[in-house]
Amino acid sequence: MNQPLVSVIIPTYKREQALVDSIRDVLKQDYPFFEVLVVDQTLDHDQEVEFFLSNHHTQGKIKWYRVDWASLPKARNYGVSKAKGDIVIFIDDDVQLSEDYISSHVKNYLDNEKIGAVAGRVLDRMKQFSAQTGEQGYSTAFKEHLEPEASDPGLAWYHLDFVYLIKPQKIITARGCNMSFRRDIFTEYDVWFDERFRGSAVREESDFCLRLRSTGYDIWYDPLAELVHLGEELGGCHDITTKSLSYQFAFYHNHFLMGLKNLTLSQQMRFYRKLFDCHVLGNPPCNKSGSLNKIISRGVFYFLGFLDALKTQFLGLFSNYHSSFTVE
Repeated sequence: MNQPLVSVIIPTYKREQALVDSIRDVLKQDYPFFEVLVVDQTLDHDQEVEFFLSNHHTQGKIKWYRVDWASLPKARNYGVSKAKGDIVIFIDDDVQLSEDYISSHVKNYLDNEKIGAVAGRVLDRMKQFSAQTGEQGYSTAFKEHLEPEASDPGLAWYHLDFVYLIKPQKIITARGCNMSFRRDIFTEYDVWFDERFRGSAVREESDFCLRLRSTGYDIWYDPLAELVHLGEELGGCHDITTKSLSYQFAFYHNHFLMGLKNLTLSQQMRFYRKLFDCHVLGNPPCNKSGSLNKIISRGVFYFLGFLDALKTQFLGLFSNYHSSFTVE
């Protein structure tokens, strides 16, 4: 593979200036062969943003696809179905990139044909306040290796570190705002994002990466393929609607669905115990309110989410839920 075409896919939902800035950063890349696909789930943009997207689409700088539904995994699949690149990179619509971002991802595929996915480093703007230093900014608590639990599909989700991990290594999953894949994972191995993951679609990328293992490819973490994730409070998966009861319901549904689909019984038991301990009881690393009313409320969603995930998994036996699109 010699300087392959790269497709950068940006699913977006109710984002304005942050989306524009993210696109501008992509267009400044030093890598020579790439296309930008914006899968836009926003019905109405600000006038300036609308003009920017329309103008860049007309000029051929981006491919702007407007859709009338809102689903992150579905938007990812739709983007892949339109993509022409041998490598597909997914970024969020509120990120900051250096000019060598794409080339940092691509280098891994050129160096090792066993690598099927690259998980990049994520610097979260909203998490820059360091509990260790007590100051704004990242601490210096860098690490070269993850804990053994980070390789356990039942516990990994609470031991992964995409901020302080500074040594390249094999990893179990990528993070949705900064990840890339060989396109043949979709087109030849028929592994797609599961469109049944709802709400913020939490765990959709984890589910995808666990199923990717069947291809024989490795997922490789590269700290040089980094970006800054702004974590805008409005729009995207942080839209105000995520504060609703339906979001809380979907949160647990998605976790249980990932477990039911991909984990052995013993792994499921470890995962569900940790999910309860962290998200219901509020123990670290979740650090949620320990009030009895809050625990009971979260416990109800936990139980109902499990039942709904069982229903979803059962109904999935009779339908194709991975992708509703045909590759062009």
